[in-house]
Amino acid sequence: MTKHTDLTSAAIRAHCATGASHVAIEIVDETGSTNADLLARCASLPGPTLRIAGQQTAGRGRAGRPWLSQPDATLMFSLAWRFKGPLHQLVGLPLAVGVALAETMCALGVPVQLKWPNDLMKDGSKLAGILVESQQTPDGVWAVIGCGINLLMPDALEQQIGRSVSAVPWLAQMERNTLVAALLSRLAGVLAEFDDTGFAPFTERWNALHAWQGQHVKILDNGQLLQQGIASGVDHLGRLLLRTDAGLTEIMSGDISLRLGQE
Repeated sequence: MTKHTDLTSAAIRAHCATGASHVAIEIVDETGSTNADLLARCASLPGPTLRIAGQQTAGRGRAGRPWLSQPDATLMFSLAWRFKGPLHQLVGLPLAVGVALAETMCALGVPVQLKWPNDLMKDGSKLAGILVESQQTPDGVWAVIGCGINLLMPDALEQQIGRSVSAVPWLAQMERNTLVAALLSRLAGVLAEFDDTGFAPFTERWNALHAWQGQHVKILDNGQLLQQGIASGVDHLGRLLLRTDAGLTEIMSGDISLRLGQE
C-alpha cells in the first residue's frame, strides 16, 4: 500500500487532468492544520494550492470541532482556490465540493451519498467531512477547502472519535498518488464551473446523491430543536428544503446539526 510518505507532487501531477495542471502541490509529514496553513498565506499564494499532510495535530471540523485522524488511515488535504466573484457568491460551495468528492468516489467503485450540508456518508455512517473557510484579499476572494476522508478506521481511532464512522478500505488499497490526482482533477473542474455559475447547476447532481431524501429529520442548534420535517433535497442556493406542516421551509447552513428523526 502506498502511504502518505510515498506521495510526491510529481506523481500526483502526472495523473491529473489538464484542468488541474496549474495547481501547486505541497506535501508535509505533519502540521497543525492544512486549512490554517493556507489561510495564513492566501494573500501571497501565486495561484491554486493543494496542501496534503500525513498527520494534523490540530485538524478542525465545522464550528471548530476537532477532527481526529491517524497517519495513513485518513487522507487529509486542503485546497486554496481564488474566485472572481464576491464573497456572497460562494453560497453553496461546500455542497458543490461534496458533489465533486462523491462523484469521484462513485467513479472509483465506492457508492457514497451526501448529508446536508457537508458530509459524505457510506453505509449510513460518516465517511468524510468538508470545511470551507474564506478570506478576502486585495486580489479577490479565496476559499480554503479542507477535506478529511477515512480510508481505514482502526478500532482505537473509532473509540477515540466516540461514534460509528465509515471507511473505504478499497480506496486505501489504491495507489495514493492516483487517488489524490482523481480527487484534485474533479475538484478543479467543479470549482472552475462553480466560479462561473454558482451552485444552481449542481442542484440536481447533489439531490441525486442525497442520503436522507424523503426521511424525517430534525434541525438542531447546540442541541436545541429548531425545525423538523421531511428532507426534500436542496434548492439552487444549496438550502435544505424541509417539508413541514406549515409547508416548504428553506434552511440555510450555519452551525446546526441535521439528525434523522428517530435519533
